[in-house]
Amino acid sequence: MNGPEKDEALISRIAPALLVLMLAACSSSSATTTAGVDGPVDAVRVAMPADSAPPPPARAEDAKGAWVSVSGGAAARFGYAGEAPLLTLECRNGALVVTRSVAAPIGAEALFALQGSGYILRLPVDATAQPGQRGYVWQGSIAADDKRLTLFKAKFAGTLPGGGHIEVPASDVPGALIRRCAGSGAA
Repeated sequence: MNGPEKDEALISRIAPALLVLMLAACSSSSATTTAGVDGPVDAVRVAMPADSAPPPPARAEDAKGAWVSVSGGAAARFGYAGEAPLLTLECRNGALVVTRSVAAPIGAEALFALQGSGYILRLPVDATAQPGQRGYVWQGSIAADDKRLTLFKAKFAGTLPGGGHIEVPASDVPGALIRRCAGSGAA
């Protein structure tokens, strides 16, 4: 055998053995990070800040979300009893402000796609800070006399990138808010 042929033969015999040794090394190094009696080896416990809310309790499978009128009828919230609202409609200066209460990245913009009652509304929303709350939520506004707002008066669905899908039942509460807001021009 010549030089290059000899090298190839040597490599073909040694390569499988090296591969087995490398796999064995990987297996043994991961064994050192298995869970111990009190948790994983080298784990660090971090206390939750005192002002952090505990995770919400699991919602019952048969729980029904509902609309409620708040702030003397100047706003309507949709959600489940004992939980933060999932969706809020508020009248401000003749406009309906729509807030989807899911985390939004700082500076982000999106379209909140709403469909129902024969209408489709793609509402531009921005990441907005809420007074007294951590983080940002999605918020946008639309003129209170826009006829596409009819969709809030019946069952509708909404989708938001990174915010998931929401299905909302029909209720008279949002319709009453929209009528008052459109009639007032300023609330």
